[in-house]
Amino acid sequence: MSTTIVDQAAGFGQRRERAPAWVALRAHWPEYLMEAAGLGIFMVSACAFGILLEHPASPVQRAIPDPFVRRALMGVAMGATAIAIIYSPWGKQSGAHINPAVTLAFLRLGRVQPWDATFYMLFQFAGGLAGVFLVHAIAGAALANAAVNHVATVPGSSGTGVAFVTEVAISLVLMLVVLAVSNSARAARATGLFAGLVVASNITFTAPFSGMSMNPARTLASAVPAGVWTGLWIYFTAPPIGMLLAAEVYRWLRGRRRVFCAKLHHDNDRRCIFCASRPVSGDGDGP
Repeated sequence: MSTTIVDQAAGFGQRRERAPAWVALRAHWPEYLMEAAGLGIFMVSACAFGILLEHPASPVQRAIPDPFVRRALMGVAMGATAIAIIYSPWGKQSGAHINPAVTLAFLRLGRVQPWDATFYMLFQFAGGLAGVFLVHAIAGAALANAAVNHVATVPGSSGTGVAFVTEVAISLVLMLVVLAVSNSARAARATGLFAGLVVASNITFTAPFSGMSMNPARTLASAVPAGVWTGLWIYFTAPPIGMLLAAEVYRWLRGRRRVFCAKLHHDNDRRCIFCASRPVSGDGDGP
């Protein structure tokens, strides 16, 4: 990223650091919409692959009777979707959080300003809901089928306690991976690949225990049209707890100033609204 672009981006953050909400909205509404679109696209993909892999009338479901194999395929599909969003032009500009818990962790680390965090989370919830309702409008009966159930995330047969612990653990791991890789000069550009791999692995191995959410907005997006509220409190508490714990662990190990930026992919020519919080003393390990 050129010095000019960095200076311009830093200027945006400095001018609005103590500005009211409407100033942040006017300056950074493109990034907010990109976050909404990112989670919306993720949910469209989840719904489409959920129908393809789980609907009883799907030829794929009939051809692959093993639920573990289908779950692994779902993991690959959603991991690839996450990677595509992170490396897309919109993902490169907004940072591709597409998850309120991720945004909260970066807020705790001082790399997102409060109004940006607020609008990011609001738009993430709105985008996720829009994505599911879009598929519902197109393929409502297929999406509502009991085997698909709007790809709702619900606790597994082991109970809510196991689901809660699982969601905390996988959210902590995802955020630690993102922080460790994105703040490594050698590996930063591969952050999206690592994040996608974690998503794919978690869907494959932990979905039977918790439904594999890691994302309050993702869970609400399915819960509203499905009318499924089972264990909703888990998905609104466990992912933020896990990712905030990851932020604290990273602060303890590396220090807050070792966090380069709130983007998952920073080394590009897109505007960065987070650069005002970028370390300036040279003690970071960013790219």
